[in-house]
Amino acid sequence: MNHIFFSLRLAIGTLAVVLLSSLAQPARAQGPGTGGPRPGATAAPIDGGASLLLAAGAAYGLRRLRRHQQR
Repeated sequence: MNHIFFSLRLAIGTLAVVLLSSLAQPARAQGPGTGGPRPGATAAPIDGGASLLLAAGAAYGLRRLRRHQQR
């Protein structure tokens, strides 16, 4: 009985590997671009979520500090 389960598991695993490998697409290179970014256009908007994460971390720290002081 144990041999049957092992064989079944091996067959399903082999079938899964064959199917997944046949669905893989080869990597394709992109065509020639415009020559890179324009001068002065390399600034990235970093402040979008960083300030929210900083505020959430400060609020969480204050909450834990207050709970620790109440004990």
